[in-house]
Amino acid sequence: MPLCSKYIIGNIAICWGNCVGRLVHTSLFGTSALLGEKIKSMFYHAYNSYLDNAYPYDELRPLTCDGQDTWGSFSLTLIDALDTLLILGNHTEFQRVATLLQDSVHFDIDVNASVFETNIRVVGGLLSAHLLSKRAGMVVEPGWPCSGPLLRMAEDAARKILPAFQTPTGMPYGTVNLLRGVNPTETPVTCTAGVGTFILEFSALSRLTGDPIFEDVARKALWSLWKTRSEIGLVGNHIDVISKKWVAQDAGIGAGVDSYFEYLVKGAIMLQDEELLSMFLEYDKAIKNYTKFDDWYLWVQMHKGTVSMPVFQSLEAFWPGLQSLIGELDSALRTFHNYYSVWRQFGGLPEFYSIPQGYTVDKREGYPLRPELIESAMYLYKATGDHIFLQLGRDAIESIEKITRVPCGYASVKDIRDHKLDNRMESFFLAETIKYLYLLFDPDNFIHNSGLDFEVGTGPSEDCVFGAGGYVFNTEAHPLDPAALHCCSRKQEERRELQDILLNLSEPLANPQETQSQKTDTETEPPVMDSSESIALKPGTSRKSPLLSCPMQPFSARLAVRGQVFTDST
Repeated sequence: MPLCSKYIIGNIAICWGNCVGRLVHTSLFGTSALLGEKIKSMFYHAYNSYLDNAYPYDELRPLTCDGQDTWGSFSLTLIDALDTLLILGNHTEFQRVATLLQDSVHFDIDVNASVFETNIRVVGGLLSAHLLSKRAGMVVEPGWPCSGPLLRMAEDAARKILPAFQTPTGMPYGTVNLLRGVNPTETPVTCTAGVGTFILEFSALSRLTGDPIFEDVARKALWSLWKTRSEIGLVGNHIDVISKKWVAQDAGIGAGVDSYFEYLVKGAIMLQDEELLSMFLEYDKAIKNYTKFDDWYLWVQMHKGTVSMPVFQSLEAFWPGLQSLIGELDSALRTFHNYYSVWRQFGGLPEFYSIPQGYTVDKREGYPLRPELIESAMYLYKATGDHIFLQLGRDAIESIEKITRVPCGYASVKDIRDHKLDNRMESFFLAETIKYLYLLFDPDNFIHNSGLDFEVGTGPSEDCVFGAGGYVFNTEAHPLDPAALHCCSRKQEERRELQDILLNLSEPLANPQETQSQKTDTETEPPVMDSSESIALKPGTSRKSPLLSCPMQPFSARLAVRGQVFTDST
């Protein structure tokens, strides 16, 4: 029986993978296989409708059978659907689309783009496709996964949104113009998730490319946000990124906040970062103390803890899945059953649901084909093997097919009460909803790999390991391989160590009297070498103190970088 992949962060063991033996009868395997094929057919109905009617626009309008740009004119549905193609087993189409995107999508465009959405959908989608490209049968360039065309595209997109982080607090603006940067009249108010949902994609970029700027700005934003929490440990919904003042002080786990908490947990897992997990656990205590009532999570005033909105929002349905990642299964199961009862009441989750009234909230009755409850079902089924989660999957397939299917794809539901439709199919339907549904019924998918299968020796080091499981999904369901990040990070660390060694070798040795004089005379500047003497530093790079006190190094360390060979007398 395969065991789960276990990550130890501090004193907490986090399980990620097939933690429980599969208790599925043989007859259900057949049912799951049939449902898997049904989900594939749903995907291709939506995907082909987009290609036939909407490409190269961002999204499909399924009622009028045409397309529209929504988040920036990136052919967004193609980027979002790319890794889903591979998970469904379609290597040929993955290769075709990956090549098409390289030739047709660029980011030097005069468009105002959401910083948050560009990150999770475009940067996240391209990063995932890059890391999966070898598995999909694409010819990868030397140095992969630390280089590659899709990685360069992801980096280019990320650089376009970097200007948003140039604020006194380090917290980013919500919108940026991809060509000109932040508009001088741009509002400084953005949602909490728009500040705290970058650590996965930006850390992955830094560790794959070796450029620390991305991870640095993401961590600075996280830290600034952490310092704004209230005296009872909660954060609000919208904040002024210049003044750090909370504009909307409703605290909860739903819209505007959700993925901030998600990224603290998943960032801790992917980066093995104890500090991120500690931050989440502190929030978790406050959330339980002030917002949790009968296994529902309400909205409360962030400073007082008094209830401000007794509603359940559909975006909150990710929470049971997140709880499963930190081992809080009992609480996760009870909350999931609450949410599932709402689904069964309407055939989908309304955006807002009044808990006291047991009904939808006015003007928040829509269901835009969101994935969050299905996402939680996938995680909880992996953790428990309970067939109730498969039943949710069956219900979701039936609801989506009967209510939302139209000749040109699947349409969002404008009103879940009477099932009136809206003329939009968001790209996350193919990136998340279909993907999580398929993975729920495909326990043998490579994404669920528990570490028994892996590839060695294809990266910058012969002992790099890839595809061993433990994939971490970003909030748009794009899977990231932590092993690839580790491999490239190690390559960068070795390069920095070599630079330090070469710098140490190029430093002139000082006699003891000169050294003592420098220690006692604080006004004396260290000797400055002519730039031609140093071979380890680029012009303008600041000098570091030598890490090694001994000038002698093994011959393997004294290698040539520009044709020089260092001898023992150097």
